[in-house]
Order: sequence, then C-alpha cells, then structure tokens
Amino acid sequence: ALNYDLTKQYLDLMTTYVSIMVLVSKVDDRRLVLSLFNVAHEFLHGAGDTSFPRLGQMVQDYDHPMKKMSEEFVPHSRVLIPAIMSLHVIYPKRNLTAELMRSTQMLSLLAEPAKIMNSPITDMVQCEYLSQDVMEKWIIFGLMLCYQYLQEAKAWDLWKQVLQSGYIVQLCRDEVLHIHGFIVSFFETIKGHNMKKKIDDVREFQHSALQTSPGIHKERRKFLRSALRELTQIYADQPGLLGPKALYVWQGLSVTRDEIHWLLRHFDNPPSKRHNIKLSQEDFVDRQLPELLFYMEELRGLVKKYNQVLQRYFVQYLSGYDSVLLNQLIQNLAVCPEDESIILSSLYNTVASLTVKQVEENVLFDFRGIRLDWFRLQAYTSVGKAALILKDHIDIAKHMNTICFHTKMVDYLDQMLVETSDLSIYCFYTQIYEHQFKQCMEFPAQHRFSIVFPMICAHFMNATHELCPEERHSIGTTSVQYTHWFLKEMSDEVNQVITAICEEQCMLSDKLLPKHSADTIIQTAQKKRPQDKKKKTVAEPIKPGQESARKNREVFTRMDKLHMALTELCYAINYCNVIQVWEHGFVPREFFLQHLETRFNKALVGMMMYNPDTSEIAKPSELLNSVKSVMNVLQGLENYVNIDIARIFNSVLPQQTQHIDSFTGEKTITANYTNW
Repeated sequence: ALNYDLTKQYLDLMTTYVSIMVLVSKVDDRRLVLSLFNVAHEFLHGAGDTSFPRLGQMVQDYDHPMKKMSEEFVPHSRVLIPAIMSLHVIYPKRNLTAELMRSTQMLSLLAEPAKIMNSPITDMVQCEYLSQDVMEKWIIFGLMLCYQYLQEAKAWDLWKQVLQSGYIVQLCRDEVLHIHGFIVSFFETIKGHNMKKKIDDVREFQHSALQTSPGIHKERRKFLRSALRELTQIYADQPGLLGPKALYVWQGLSVTRDEIHWLLRHFDNPPSKRHNIKLSQEDFVDRQLPELLFYMEELRGLVKKYNQVLQRYFVQYLSGYDSVLLNQLIQNLAVCPEDESIILSSLYNTVASLTVKQVEENVLFDFRGIRLDWFRLQAYTSVGKAALILKDHIDIAKHMNTICFHTKMVDYLDQMLVETSDLSIYCFYTQIYEHQFKQCMEFPAQHRFSIVFPMICAHFMNATHELCPEERHSIGTTSVQYTHWFLKEMSDEVNQVITAICEEQCMLSDKLLPKHSADTIIQTAQKKRPQDKKKKTVAEPIKPGQESARKNREVFTRMDKLHMALTELCYAINYCNVIQVWEHGFVPREFFLQHLETRFNKALVGMMMYNPDTSEIAKPSELLNSVKSVMNVLQGLENYVNIDIARIFNSVLPQQTQHIDSFTGEKTITANYTNW
C-alpha cells in the first residue's frame, strides 16, 4: 500500500510476460510459422532476418515456459515475493462469501446512518477497488515462478485461497488456462522441494474449486444484485453522496465486473470429464444476470451525469484538507534530498492552488503530472541506498496514495469507469452474450433490464489497443451489428405484445357490434315462451364486459400479463435517449417507432380479411371499428414511451387512401375495396 503504483506496474509486467510466453507455447505450429516468416523475409530482402536465430533459440528455450522462467526469476524473487506477500492483507478482504459480505454490510451506505456524510476511512484507498482477477493472476504466476517460497505460511495461505476460488485463469481475452492441470504439469518437472505433496495439495484444491466455487460465486452475484440496487436508488435520490461515498461506487463496480468475468470464463470452459464431478448448470445459468448488468450501467450513468458533483467535492477536499496535511508531513521530514524536496513542493503547490471556481468555469483538469511525479518519487525512495526511504515515512506514502485517488475523481472519471467496470470481454463471448439476451427476453421479470445488452456494446471498443489499429474496424463492426440486432429483437418483442393486445381489443370491440344483438334478442324471446322440460337449457353467452369482473386482484388474466410485459419492455425502450457505439448513435425509441409504423401499416390491410379467391372482405363499418380499437391501443402507448403516436397515424393512414402503399409497394385498403 506504500508504493502502490510501482508495485502494481511491476506485478502487471510480470503477469503480462508470463501470459505472453504461455500463449506462445500453446501455439502448436510456432516453429513452422517462424520458419515461414524467415523464408518470406529472405525471399523479399535477399537475406534472413538478423534477429531470427535469437528468436528461434528463445522459442526452443521456452518450450516449457514456466520451467525456464522460474530459473530466470531467481534473482528477482527478493523483489517479487515481498510484493506478493503484501497481498496477504488485501486479497482475503475481497475473497469473501456472500454471507460474510452481508454480515459485514459490505457496500451498504445505510449501515451507519450517522456517518453517511463521512468519507470511508482507509489507509490503502486504491487497493479497495483492485480487481480480484488481477490479484489472483499475480499470486498464481508469482508463486509459480518462486515456488520455493510456498514453504512459508503466508504464501501457502494465499496459494490455497486462490486455487480454491476457481479453476480457469484468463491469459488474454478469451484465451484461458485450466490452471490446476497447468501447475501440476509444471511441478512434475521439478525435483525435490517436497513436490509430490504440493501436487497432491493442488489436486485437492482443484477438487474443492470444482465442487464449491460455482455455488459461492452464484451467491455473490445474488448479494451484489441487492447491494447495487440499493446503491443506485440512494445515489439517484441523493447524488450529493457521490462525493463522500465515491469509493463505494468503484468497489461495487469492480467486484461485480470480476464476478461477471468469472462466470463467462467458467461457463465457456467446462472442466474435463475425467474429474468425475458433475457440475450443476443452475450455478452457471443466471436468469437474473441482466438485472446485475443493468445496475452496473446505472451506476456508470450516475457517475457521468453527476461528474461535477464529484469534481466539486474532491477539488475542495484536495485544496482544503489534503494540501494542509501534506504540508505538515513535508515539514516533519527530518531529511529530504533536493530532488525529492522539489517534487514534494511541486505536488503541494499544485494541490493547494485548486478552487471550486475552476469547476464552475468548466476548466479542463489534468493531474497526470501529479501522479507521474508521485510514481517517480516512489521509484527514487524504494531502492536500498535511497537517502529518503519510503517505508520509514509511512504516513506521507499513504497520504500521497490518497491524494492520487482524489485527483482521479476530478480528471480521470472516464478511465476509472473503464478500469472498474469494463465489459468489453463480451466481444469475445458473443454466443454466450446472445444466449443471455434470449434468456432475458423469455423471462418477463427481466424485460425491463434488456436495454443493458445494446448499452454494453458501447464497451467493445475498449478491447482495442492503439498499437493494433487493424482491430478497430472488425470490433467496431461487431459492436454496431449486435447493437442493431438487440434493438431489433426488443422492438419485435414489444410489437408482438402490442399486436396481441390489439387482437384482444378488436375481439372485445367486435362483441359490441349490432350483429351480435340477435342472439340476445332470441334468448329473451325464448325465455317468455313456455319451456319444454325435455329440452336442455342453453348456457347464456358471455356478455361484453364480463371479462373485467374479478373476485380478487390475485386473478391474473392474459390481458394483465400482456400489459405487464408492455410496461416492462417500454421501460427498457424509454430508458436512454441515445446509445453511442463506435461513432454511431442508436435511438431506441426511433428504432421502436419505425418497427411499429411498419407493423401498423401491415395490420391495417390485414384487418380487411380480404380473400381474392372467394371475394370475402370485411364490412367497412367493421373495419373502421377494428381500426379505432387499434388506434386506441396505440394512443395508450404514449403513457409508456415518450413517443408521438400522432406522427405514425399521419404517416400511415394517408397511405391507405392511395392505390399503392409507398412503404412496401403493396395494395392498400382503398385499392382492395375498389377492386372488390
């Protein structure tokens, strides 16, 4: 928690290096590919690539990557192991069961009402929202490289917890490792160090992970649904709390993102059948996942909407408290070399000069210099021969980490959202993504959350990298195509519900037509005549309006279900004005309106029930009655969605006065009646 940035970047570098070498070793034709490259280079340039021998040697050396890298990392262990051990305080706080999360009232703003306006007290604020997935990779790869340290109790405790948390580790995007088998195969190449017992322990951890981890993560997702729902409701009602309680947003988003990533990895990569463990699919098929995704998007939306609330709060915090305390800590330094003194003074002056007026004037803040200076200072003060040793000045280190977090709340909010809640991973699990959407549309209770699927498509571009611009087009096209497909499916679903309601209303309206009065007149006349006892009494027909009679509200009719579905789906359509996806703007309401217009136009001709072969056609009066019923239903849509139904009427109805419909080129009501 002292030199947070330096430690994090070092551990990230280590896991990236390991991931790359493992990925290379998984390519079966790597030698062939490199040979072809060298031949092509020689053909084009008249000579082979000068670096080819070195590259070829490296590929040969890293046939068994972990064995080679563990030898390389022997001199690095004195730096790597302390960094891994520092996670012993942080990781167990994140790897909690749902029961412990509830009992500790994690993510609850209402746990201590008297302190609701106070900022959370923590010494390591940036560690509070650190990704659990990232920490697990640090621990697994770090302790594999320095396996000699597994004898130590703290290292073994971390190792055990991580290997029982899951059985799949991400290398890059959807490239994964079945980690227990990978560790066992590596340990089998090592002699001594009591490896046989360690291998047995890893297999035991694997068995435990297969049996218990799916259920544990399912319960976590259930807890997070209720926790994030509470957070969104409170922040939406009292956005001022986003200032003092901003940390809860990042914690909630980070934990939820990790759980979704865990689910995708493990659902897509089932364990081998040789383990003889039958996993319950219920633990992986989460029908309420759209709700969890929706609350994530809602929290993200609140941060974007009220970004000035955060800026005002933290600008005042930085200038009014952080700068004062930093100045005191600098004054208390017994020894401070010139370079370090210049950096600290610069940090203090920058923070102390901030004012709320800058926020009101929409000044573009940029505190990257502060964070880079603090990173530089960490590097200066973390070496053995430094004049100013950071671990001897814990207070200033912790306070500077807090200041860095506070500056991010002012100028780094968009990047913080990407860091804690990026779901671009769905770009590489599109089949699962489609399956989850279809499940959502089949489950009426989740209909209102369906809008989250096209919204998440906006994350896909986060998967691209500036060093690989070639990917931007393919990933961007995928994001646009899926957004279009999701909105089309949602519009079709709403239109099907509207069509069902219209059919029901037309049927009810039809019962009120004069032609149905004959049955009632005949029945009344028969009642007045003397009845023959031998004749069976005919049951009275259902009278119009009888369908509305209820004994209690618990009776849920088909129309009730349709209106409930319409309410939920329209909530989704009406949730956001525009969805920005790869320089494209999708307007859900307009999307729905276009589909509704097309369907209404088609329905008008269909209500004629015209059959050219038999020359059967509806009476104009009956057609008019049906049209009025449908128009009444459509006018009621304005209560659900912010749309202009009159625009549809003015667009569609005049078309039916022409001989050919300009939408589809089909014959209109006028043409059919004229030709009949």
